[in-house]
Amino acid sequence: MPAGGKPTVRSRRLGTVLKRYREAAGLDQADGAEAILKSVSKISRLESGQTSASALEVRTLLDRYGVEDAEERSRLLEWARRSNERGWWIDYQELVRPGYADHITLETDATYIRSWSPTRIPGLLQTPEYTETVITIGPKFIPPGRVAELVKLRQERQRRIEEGGAHFTAIIWEPAITALASERWVQSGQLAQLLEASQRQNVTIQLLPMTQSLVAGMSGAFVAFSFGVEANVEAVTLENPANTNVVEEPEDLALYVRIFDQLRSAALSPDETAERIRQLLGGGPQCREGHGES
Repeated sequence: MPAGGKPTVRSRRLGTVLKRYREAAGLDQADGAEAILKSVSKISRLESGQTSASALEVRTLLDRYGVEDAEERSRLLEWARRSNERGWWIDYQELVRPGYADHITLETDATYIRSWSPTRIPGLLQTPEYTETVITIGPKFIPPGRVAELVKLRQERQRRIEEGGAHFTAIIWEPAITALASERWVQSGQLAQLLEASQRQNVTIQLLPMTQSLVAGMSGAFVAFSFGVEANVEAVTLENPANTNVVEEPEDLALYVRIFDQLRSAALSPDETAERIRQLLGGGPQCREGHGES
C-alpha cells in the first residue's frame, strides 16, 4: 500500500492507465478482479491509486486487457516496481511538502517536460545565485542554513536534464528574463546559463515576447509531464504559495496542452530566443532602448 495509506503520484498514474486499458477492452472491474484472483474492491483501489499492484498483477491485467505493445508493457511494469520507491529527495524531506514531492517524482520519471513560466526562470534552468534570490524574497522566512539546502535540492533536480534523461521545453515570458534581479552579476550569470542550456540537444527554450501579454495572460505557471516514447501529456503541476497541485483528469490535461501549443506558436523560435539572450548579455541596442536595461 502507498505510504500512509494515501495514493502516491506513481500509484495513481499506474491505476489511471490500467483503468483506461480495461475500459478500452470493454471489460468491467469484475473481469479485472477475476484475472488476478482478487476482489472487485482490489481493482477499484488499484485504479484509484489507493493500493499498489505487483508487477505480476500488472502483467496479468495487461494480458487480460489485450495490451501487447512490448515497450508499453515494460513501462507499466517498471511503474509497478517503483510505485512505493523512496525518492532521492528523502534526504530533504523536512523541506519538501507533499505537493512538491509529487512534482519531483513526476520530474524524475518523465521523458518529456514542458514548462510555462510567466514570471520566473524555470527551476530546472536556474543558477544557484538566482535560486537563492528567489527563495529569500519569498513570503515565508527560511533560515539561511535551510536556504542553502533548498538551493542544493534544486541543483540536484537539474541533473535529470543535464544528463539527458528527459526532453525539456521551456517557454518563458520575456519580462521574466529582462528583470531577473537587482544584482547585475546574478542577471548575467542566469542569462549565460540559459544560453548554455539552450545548446543542449534535449533542451528547447523559447521566449514569449513582451508584446504578447494577452497570450501570456491565458494561464499562470504550469509544468506538463509525459512518461512514454510519445509526448502525450499525462500530468500537470500547478504551484501556488501554499502547495503544488497535480492535475490528472484527461479533460483538464487537454486544456493545458492547448494552452501550451498557443504559447509555443506565439513565442520566438529557439534561434531567435538565443539571439535575444545574447543581446541582453551584451547590453545591445534592443536591451537599452526597448527595456531600459543597462
